[in-house]
Amino acid sequence: MADTLAARAVDVLMAPDPADKQALSATAVAAWRAGALDVGCTTPPDRPARPAHPELRAPRDMPRRRAAQTLAGRVALLHALAHIELNAIDLAWDIVARFTHENLPRGFYDDWVTVAGEEARHFGLLRERLAALGAAYGDLPAHGGLWQAAEATADDLAARLAVVPLVLEARGLDVTPAMIERLRAAGDTESVGVLDIIYRDEIGHVAIGRRWFEFVCARQGREPKAAYHDHVRDRFKGLIKPPFNTAARDAAGLTAGYYRPLSEG
Repeated sequence: MADTLAARAVDVLMAPDPADKQALSATAVAAWRAGALDVGCTTPPDRPARPAHPELRAPRDMPRRRAAQTLAGRVALLHALAHIELNAIDLAWDIVARFTHENLPRGFYDDWVTVAGEEARHFGLLRERLAALGAAYGDLPAHGGLWQAAEATADDLAARLAVVPLVLEARGLDVTPAMIERLRAAGDTESVGVLDIIYRDEIGHVAIGRRWFEFVCARQGREPKAAYHDHVRDRFKGLIKPPFNTAARDAAGLTAGYYRPLSEG
């Protein structure tokens, strides 16, 4: 197989070891930025490779989260976030590899390579923080349903952009500030620092998703907000739940006209 960006993306997706996903992500980002790779074309796997641990469970079978004031509670919170960020690495590389037939501009790949590199960095920061607390990724069970959004949108770039960055990552903007405050109240300033980095970067990721969603809508001659409502109703189960972090969403250009009509309040 030729050495292309799409092939490098598949290499990340096919790597079961999280440390390998991090390392392969870093080398792919560097090679792309150095101009050493063409985009290429390939078929990514339906699901990324995963390590033997953590044990993946259905959401209803996950243990209740403990208070962040305890060491066990902080470990559980950081472990859950690490699992989300590991999936985010794969989601970013999947969008790079899966839609190469769409004749997208180089800027699309520039943006999603940046996202992939930042997600890998986030995972690394969380792994390091877990290690400092005497734990490791894989020690606790994890949510097994995080790849469902990718499977539900594998055939449609606009739907993928609507659901993954503009529903799921946008939800992260809503909930992360409260996590930061719980960790700050527990005196865990090191973990606060990690979540601050993730939070700032995720605003940019939502902005990237919104920008390319609007680009695809323009190509299709569709009004973005109406298209967003259609895709989310079709491909995402449930309502978009408040409360909303309107300041962060506005900073990403995801204004209320996108999500309020789909919310429960």
